[in-house]
Amino acid sequence: MPGLLSAMQGFCVIGIVIAVGYVAARMRIGGPSAQMVLNKFSFFVSSPCLMFAILSKEPIFEIFHSSIIVAFFSALLVGVVFLILNRLFFHMGAADATIGALNSLYLNSNNIGLPIATYILGNPALVAPILVMQQAIFTPVGLTVLDVTTKGKVTVKEIAKQPLHQPLLIGSLAGILVSAVTAKIGYFPIPKFIFDPIDMIGDSAVPMILMAFGMSLHGTKPMQKKGDRTATIAVAVLKNIVMPIIAFLLAYFVMGFRDATLYACVVLAALPTGQNVYNYAARYNVGLTFARDGILLSTMTSPIFIAIVAFLLS
Repeated sequence: MPGLLSAMQGFCVIGIVIAVGYVAARMRIGGPSAQMVLNKFSFFVSSPCLMFAILSKEPIFEIFHSSIIVAFFSALLVGVVFLILNRLFFHMGAADATIGALNSLYLNSNNIGLPIATYILGNPALVAPILVMQQAIFTPVGLTVLDVTTKGKVTVKEIAKQPLHQPLLIGSLAGILVSAVTAKIGYFPIPKFIFDPIDMIGDSAVPMILMAFGMSLHGTKPMQKKGDRTATIAVAVLKNIVMPIIAFLLAYFVMGFRDATLYACVVLAALPTGQNVYNYAARYNVGLTFARDGILLSTMTSPIFIAIVAFLLS
């Protein structure tokens, strides 16, 4: 299938960029703080610009497509399952458990989701509801938990201030607002000379995140931390197997989706964990090894399960 081949080529592109980050770290390009600089710049500058650029150009009705219900509940259920498994077997602290839940439910909707939506599903706008769901709901909730658990205090004031601490959420909401204004007035309200630099900065987010992830692999051996090994495997199983099954059941039996919409819901649910989770772990300096290993294992196994879904449903 040509679409499946193109998606696998997308995985190859991502692997090459990660490898460049690894080689850069091995050659000590940028010094010992290069990884931290890339993570912070992406978190505070590039990623918010990327979310704004994508969502502001997306039609408002595409952003809130009904498939967002399937994406939301399949992700939520998988995250809850991980937290239950953690309570019963893994016994991680709140911060590490939050990273595990995000590893289980967070979709790589940008650098893998966009190519797959384009080449397999034929419509890149299909990832827009996922972008909104993750940035408007799961990301602020997860980062709020990380913020209050790493600071050791929980107050109403601290929780209320969280949106001001989340550049990704601010960028996403601003993009949605511009999309709504565009639908209302009939034309894109931001001048090209203002939008273009935002878009240009946003284009740097994905390669910086991928290279920072590659840098994190230097000098480490994945899956070597015995205590996290079982949890890491559980994350990959939840993300690549359980979540697509839940998405199929919800899409088919609850929402009544058929044909292309059903296919899209299941394929997108089989996406690997997004590298953003490692970015968040690095931001708060918690669960770095666990986040890295979960993303790596999920990314390595995801093409297999996407191919199976494509074979069964396409």
